[in-house]
Amino acid sequence: MSQVLHEIEKKIITSLKNNEKQTPEKLEKSTNLSPDQIRRGIEWLKLKGLAVVTESQAISLSLGKNGLESFHKGLPERRLLDLLKNESKKLQDLQKELGNVFGPAMGLARKNNWVDASEEKIFLKNYPSELPGEKTLKQIGENKISKNEIDADDLSFILKRPDFIIENVIKTKEISLTDTAKSIEITAGLSGEINVESKVPDVFVARTHPLKDTIDEIREIFVTLGFTEIIGSMTQPSFWNFDALFTPQDHPARELQDTFYLDGISAKKIGTSEQIKKISESHKKGWRYNWDINEARKMVLRTHTTCVTIKHLAENKPDEARVFSLGRVFRNEKVSYKHLVEFNQIEGIVVGKNATLRDLMGIQREFYRRIGITKIKFWPTFFPYTEPSLQTMVYNDRLEKWVELFGMGIFRPEVTKPLGITKPVLAWGGGIERIAMLKYGLDDVREFYNNNLSWLRSTTKCQ
Repeated sequence: MSQVLHEIEKKIITSLKNNEKQTPEKLEKSTNLSPDQIRRGIEWLKLKGLAVVTESQAISLSLGKNGLESFHKGLPERRLLDLLKNESKKLQDLQKELGNVFGPAMGLARKNNWVDASEEKIFLKNYPSELPGEKTLKQIGENKISKNEIDADDLSFILKRPDFIIENVIKTKEISLTDTAKSIEITAGLSGEINVESKVPDVFVARTHPLKDTIDEIREIFVTLGFTEIIGSMTQPSFWNFDALFTPQDHPARELQDTFYLDGISAKKIGTSEQIKKISESHKKGWRYNWDINEARKMVLRTHTTCVTIKHLAENKPDEARVFSLGRVFRNEKVSYKHLVEFNQIEGIVVGKNATLRDLMGIQREFYRRIGITKIKFWPTFFPYTEPSLQTMVYNDRLEKWVELFGMGIFRPEVTKPLGITKPVLAWGGGIERIAMLKYGLDDVREFYNNNLSWLRSTTKCQ
């Protein structure tokens, strides 16, 4: 099947044909494209099944403050043993000579039966030729070396000690082409004379649906803002759809009138034993009821895409992340001019050590600016799994009133801590149809699904 390719995609494909695997940085040099263009091009090619992104990470080790001191002076326990090598000494004298490292040195020496005490003196019982951790200190020295080059047992001992070893994580991405992409011929444009008066057949040109255009535009905005899209199943265990988000099992949103349950289907595996234990404890402590694992196993049509991102966080536990999920969600609601049973939702998260609510508001403002909405305000509200929480309000000039769009906030500790996530997590989400209604001036969301060809053919592509 033929592929319609953007010039950015063509340049990336051409470069990858000449050099099969490249990092985004190498692609920038080989294609003369900007980092933003490279990010967009890679995401487009991934969505078309033409590119594969392989992520890897390498860990290098260097010595911390205490590690460097021990490298030059010896481990505290080695210095203690050296002082006792020729004669026993009084406890006070050892404390004076070793200073603040006397405590940990003496503790390890006693534990390993290297020293003993007689009245007020400490004497040497055993002088090992090599202590745990010494080999690692010698190997690293004042350099950075790969974690794979170090003896694992010796390293594990020294890693437990504060400020001895610094782990430096280097993440890399490599882009390669799929077999389909390799078979694509990239050709230059046609040249030569063209008879502009020749008759052409009458063809009614097809076009994408306005709602699909809105979805593609939103996806591109978040990709250009440095976010990565993640994809998840439309059917989810209640564990990820509700429980992991600190929604109690007796919450009205989980009742049949709000949720579509899959009849007679329960998930056998819903998470790791540790995740199940921590989340059940969080519910028991926070909501004070007996959590039921059978309720968590019930399969549902997802009511939001947050279940996709929270599962991604739980499985990867990133220190920093910018991801979003875009797709269909399902709510058992009465169909009206502003509600559907099935609709599209965009949801995203930012993980970072210093991430704040102000950062989240800034991301939202920039997103709305790029989508063409300039009148924005934020309203305090309540959501079960974020605190603080805000509601985005945008002004509809045609209706001359403020309307609700995205909900957002910072994930509560009850959501993140049970999953081993220690950094603040900014989260937001909302219905795409509501944005499309603003863009196309519609008062009834059902117009997007009425198959009204006259309206579909008359709407302009750029709003």
